[in-house]
Parts: sequence; structure tokens; C-alpha cells
Amino acid sequence: MKSLPISLLILALATATAFAYDPSPLQDICVAINDPKSAVFVNGEFCKDPKQATADDFVFMKFRNPGNTANPLGSKVTPATVLEFPGLNTLGISMARIDFAPGGLNPPHTHPRGTEVLVVIEGTLLVGFVSSNQLNNTLFTKVLYKGDVFVFPIGLIHFQLNTGKTPALAFAGLSSQNPGVITIANSIFGAKPPISADVLTKAFQVDKKVVDYLQAQFWYDNN
Repeated sequence: MKSLPISLLILALATATAFAYDPSPLQDICVAINDPKSAVFVNGEFCKDPKQATADDFVFMKFRNPGNTANPLGSKVTPATVLEFPGLNTLGISMARIDFAPGGLNPPHTHPRGTEVLVVIEGTLLVGFVSSNQLNNTLFTKVLYKGDVFVFPIGLIHFQLNTGKTPALAFAGLSSQNPGVITIANSIFGAKPPISADVLTKAFQVDKKVVDYLQAQFWYDNN
């Protein structure tokens, strides 16, 4: 019986390792490359021969310039995932720059493969996330000011709204090289082919005319 706690500890550690989202790399570097003839397939991307890697593979310069917020949402996300920044491959992290016009919104969305931590650089943001059904869909929300940090747990619906009269800027770090984005409104009402109106009218408990109207809209993607 004395060995039971140790056994449980070993099982817990093994389980935690088995369910890691981005596995630990087995080499120092693995720069993503699109040429499979001269590469090794690792963690979702082909790897450049490490001997051919250069410093340029590990720098990302697209955060220098503001994103274009002249769109229906008034916000623009500039991602730096493995898809845009090959040097991140197998490293389990990524980032994003988020620019907001006054009143701009980064609409409710989820990252299915990563937790997000956000820091406000300029402006004032109303942010929040909603817990799962098991926690009664509780809203956790806060107004953030310059220098404030907020974390959005993996997979939960969250949003950011610029409540100020000036532009706002935030940077986010994510715990996956490819966290993914599911924008709720776009996914539900902009699915291709469309989700059956019978499903949506019952799910949202609204008239079919409301569903038809929403499905007919153009759902802008700010990523």
C-alpha cells in the first residue's frame, strides 16, 4: 500500500506527458520548409536540414507595422505562428499582434490548441472569456489598461473590445506553434456548405427568418 502514492504520481506524470499539445522537440532546431525532397516531417511541418538554417529563419518582422483596421470589425490580427514564422516549428509557442480602431472588436473566438496570454500596449480593452457548460457558462471579464495582462484558457470562447476613443494595441503569446482560430459567428453562420436552418433555429431558438438573415451576411475574418 505504501507504493500506491508513487504509482499514482508516475501515472499522473505519464498522462500529462501523453496529452501535451505540442510535444517537446527532439532536436535543437527544426525550421519549417515546403520542400519535402530535402526535409524531414516533424510535428506537422517539414524540417529544413539544421545545417542549412540561418539567423533569418528565426526573425519575424511583420509586427513592425500596424494592421489595417479599416474593416467591419475595426480590428486586425497579425499572427506569428509556424505558418508565418517557420523558425517556431516544434517549439510550442507563437504570438500575435492585435490592432484596434476606436470601438474595434476582436470577436468571440477560440484557440483549440493553445492558451493565450495578452498584454495591452496602448489603449483600453474590455476582455473576457466564457467557461464551459460544466461551470455554467460563467463570464470572466475585465477592463484592461496599458501594461495589464490577461490570460484566456485553452479552448474557451473569448473576445477583446476597444472601449476607448483612441486606437489600441495588444500583443498575445500562445502555447502552441499552431493554436488555430475558430471565430464563432463565422463558423456557425458562415459555414460552407451552410449548417441546416433546422439545426440553427432549434439551437438558437429563433425564427428561420433570423437564421436566413444571419447566413446571408458577409462574415469578415480579421486574421
